[in-house]
Amino acid sequence: MHRTLCLLLLFAASAAAADKVTLALNWKAQPELGGFYQALADGSYDEYGLEVTIRQGGPQINNRPLLAAGRVDFLVGTNLLQAFDAAKRGVPTRVVAAMLQKDPQCLIVHAGQGYEEWSDLARAPLLMAATGRYSFFLWMEAAHGFQKRNLRPYNHSLAPFLANKKWIQQGYATAEPMRVEEASGEAPLVFLLADNGWDSYSTVIETRLNLIENRPELVQRFVDASILGWYGYVYGDNAAANRLIKQANPSITDGQIAFSLKQMRAMGLVDSGESIENGIGAMRMERVQSFLKKMVAAGVFKPGEIDPGKAVTLQFVNRGVGLDRRQQLAPDQSNNQ
Repeated sequence: MHRTLCLLLLFAASAAAADKVTLALNWKAQPELGGFYQALADGSYDEYGLEVTIRQGGPQINNRPLLAAGRVDFLVGTNLLQAFDAAKRGVPTRVVAAMLQKDPQCLIVHAGQGYEEWSDLARAPLLMAATGRYSFFLWMEAAHGFQKRNLRPYNHSLAPFLANKKWIQQGYATAEPMRVEEASGEAPLVFLLADNGWDSYSTVIETRLNLIENRPELVQRFVDASILGWYGYVYGDNAAANRLIKQANPSITDGQIAFSLKQMRAMGLVDSGESIENGIGAMRMERVQSFLKKMVAAGVFKPGEIDPGKAVTLQFVNRGVGLDRRQQLAPDQSNNQ
């Protein structure tokens, strides 16, 4: 039924001018956002009747207000915290898909320092930026016994971490470990928060409620085409997408792209959990509720102030879109799931 509907939508889209939509990113072009560039490069957006413009984010760029203001149509959110905050403030937006099943946020540790298990990290001096102190650290403190007295300021320089072997630091599993190995000659240990109870989805797609209500077929086409892009990027020929990424973000290197892709695949950041049976982008409301409960326990939000249904909708996911593409591109991967 779903395949028939998609074919009808594609036929209708091909008979009319493509819908122009803008996707705003939460950071600069990089492999962690590669599926969107793949959908642009391989024609998935075109096939679904969409003319997509991708607007980059960055350290001095906040694209989030543009979504509610109607200046962009879709927004990439880092995790569910921003969507919860929007629901708290009554902003009429919703998460409609999750491109990453696991948040790449991690803690990085020098090997051979006695930090072998996640539980060992609670006693270590911890380099952390301000944003982390008021989000995932509150959960680490409440759920795992990390202590504020161990916090050290992190200004995105590796120098303090490299100089103090007993210290640990926050990082992105697809980026900092490579930089540490290049600087020190030794690969660090990497502990994903996602493997230790931080169950937020990541790289979520958000849109406005009025677009969901008035143009659900447009939202569905964008979600489906993006999902296909992600399958192509993770399992297929992503050379054209990587060229677009480097064109948009000239500072990124081929080595960084290769490392990020390797980590994404090895850690199952994109395709694991719910996506195995339901397709990339999959979400469960039980997991959304679980994460919200943890954030309430950590003091990030107050009990009862957020309705998860006003932050996330499952209307556009869990349809198995792209499972045939995974089978085609990576049959061994499909057979091993």
